[in-house]
Amino acid sequence: MRKSVLIATLSPLIFATASCGLSPTGDSAAAQAQAANAAEPFSISVAGQFDQPWAIAFIPGTRYALVSEMKGRLKLWEEGGQVRDVVGAPLVDYGGQGGFGDVVLAPDYATTGNVYLSWAESGEGDTRGAVVGKGKLQLEGQPRINDLKVIWRQEPKTTGRGHYSHRIAFSPDGKYLFIASGDRQKMTPAQQMDGNLGKIVRLLPDGTPAPGNPFADKGGVNAQIWSLGHRNILGLKFDQQGQLWDLEHGPAGGDELNRVEPGKNYGWPVVSNGDHYDGKKIPRHPTRPDFATPGISWNPVIAPGDFIFYSGNGFPTWKGQALIAAMSPAGLVRVEMDGNTARELARYPMAQRIRDIDQSEDGTLWLLEDGPPPGAGRLLKLTPAKN
Repeated sequence: MRKSVLIATLSPLIFATASCGLSPTGDSAAAQAQAANAAEPFSISVAGQFDQPWAIAFIPGTRYALVSEMKGRLKLWEEGGQVRDVVGAPLVDYGGQGGFGDVVLAPDYATTGNVYLSWAESGEGDTRGAVVGKGKLQLEGQPRINDLKVIWRQEPKTTGRGHYSHRIAFSPDGKYLFIASGDRQKMTPAQQMDGNLGKIVRLLPDGTPAPGNPFADKGGVNAQIWSLGHRNILGLKFDQQGQLWDLEHGPAGGDELNRVEPGKNYGWPVVSNGDHYDGKKIPRHPTRPDFATPGISWNPVIAPGDFIFYSGNGFPTWKGQALIAAMSPAGLVRVEMDGNTARELARYPMAQRIRDIDQSEDGTLWLLEDGPPPGAGRLLKLTPAKN
């Protein structure tokens, strides 16, 4: 990849019908107006192009980032330089929503070189499930992942190719590994305790269940489980206060941003702020106060990808806010947190679906487009607009 090609600064187009929920039960006209009056405070340049990229992770102290492509390739991108293949990427079960997933540097990467990867793995018969593996990244010479070993699997493997989730997050102290495990479009396993589908799990960095998990006394797979009742989690992050949040797709409506707490049940598929695709109604969250309530939900949806809590200096007024990659409508959604709740502040439209978002050490924002055609997923660099 040669130098980034600067494209025109976006005009201040904003979703005229932007929707956001100040509460889990509906939209807010005031928030819609606020979002509609926002203007893009950034310029965009194209910094790379990939084939169905899914995740990006910047390597501190370098100009490099790792980018996963769903078909099973891992790329080493250099700003202003080359894009190279990383040898040693896993064999993935590609199709539907499945393939290569997340890529996250270990908290002790600077001393160990460890990286964590997630992907869809085939099983017996027509089954598959997400896995997470740990390996060492070698940058010298031909980039490669050495000693890649699977440390966690979704249980059980199922038919179908949807709702893997497999996002990865480390606790701020680096002691615990959290993994999002989707319901695999089977719904009811999210409420069942004989597997880890529709759950968030908390592990030690080697993949073993972490001590003190809320269902550890039940033994078996229950020892992994941190929370349950989830659908399809595509974002999993800690905020600056050390609180864990997840971002998940609802059915026909009802995308959610949740503050995740140990042992809590988030209600899927018993309750949702959306309905089934065939029009069958689902009871809303307020009908079951025994389930955890979303911090915010969207109806119409935003079809979220990943998100971050911004901490850089490039956009100082955004510090501490959640910045969400949205796929439908395509854009960047900015959300402010307040305890267990949240409210949408603004939306910024993008030309293509946005799958992932990250920030580099200098506070620059980076978006990965979710482009299915070969080579259609661009890496976009967002820098503060010049006044």
